[in-house]
Amino acid sequence: MTVLILTCRQDVTADMVVAKLHERGVPLVRLDPADVPGEAALSAEYVQGDFYGHLSTEGRLLSMSALRSIWVRRPGEPAAHAPEPSEWLAAETEQALYGMLYSATARWMNHPAMSAQARCKPWQLSLAHRSGFAVPPTVITTFPRVARQFAAQYRDLVVKSASGPPVGDPPVALPTTRIGQDADFSSVAAAPTLLQQFIAKRADIRLTAVGGRLFAARKLAASDQVDGRYGTTGHNWQPVDVPHRIARAVRDYTGEAGLAYAAFDFAEDGEGVWWFLECNQGGQFGFIELETAQPIADAVAGWLAAAPNGSGRVMPSASAGDGHRVP
Repeated sequence: MTVLILTCRQDVTADMVVAKLHERGVPLVRLDPADVPGEAALSAEYVQGDFYGHLSTEGRLLSMSALRSIWVRRPGEPAAHAPEPSEWLAAETEQALYGMLYSATARWMNHPAMSAQARCKPWQLSLAHRSGFAVPPTVITTFPRVARQFAAQYRDLVVKSASGPPVGDPPVALPTTRIGQDADFSSVAAAPTLLQQFIAKRADIRLTAVGGRLFAARKLAASDQVDGRYGTTGHNWQPVDVPHRIARAVRDYTGEAGLAYAAFDFAEDGEGVWWFLECNQGGQFGFIELETAQPIADAVAGWLAAAPNGSGRVMPSASAGDGHRVP
């Protein structure tokens, strides 16, 4: 049985997992959907109730019946590398490729339908509340009056993007920015704006969930730091134990979200409370593993190498290992 990794060619994090799969002797195929059609090819037959599907890339032929698991890591846009790319060709190729993969019985990390929902930050906040995380008071609005009322109530705020960095050339990134209650909120009417109460943090927490295994790392924050993605704090990531309440909330969150893999970001305040900021269903873990030596790549490889259970959508389950075990 073969593992299929959907990612671009330049992906160091995927390279780490590939090495672990090789150590386990697990067959794998690495495919960038951008190479279909062209350097990679596909074929699927649906005849009299039977399904036969095949992928060909780099001289290898992969049958859908031989698929063990699919890791959606960082795939390119289908048909992006075609001789004459177009929106139509991209849509046709996406339908053909993912439709064929959905027809297989492989396990997904993560299923694209689950990932699409998991990217939606307003939905994340709602699920985080239901799962038992501490979530900063937040509003997403196009009403300037509502924004001003929220600011008057919570006073010290941050404004952040709900969708992440916009696509652009050159790419544009919107860091989380601290603002006060006297800010001019009239421009809120132009686009949905996410405002959140500022959490004075003493550390950033990155928790990586792989199935039922949890790997948490902590990095001390710099004075008055707002967005941990930018600048340097002079501190390194260190392994940290996962509080039982957080472990239970992660289990509930990933279970309802249908995520086999998730990267959670928290802000730890002065009293040690972990405040939920976001969950990235495809977040990086390579930088954490390199600084903490936590065996995250091996955990991903172990999940992918496990025997398929006949279900295309896999709910996370607890498993023993070097990471914290979800009870």
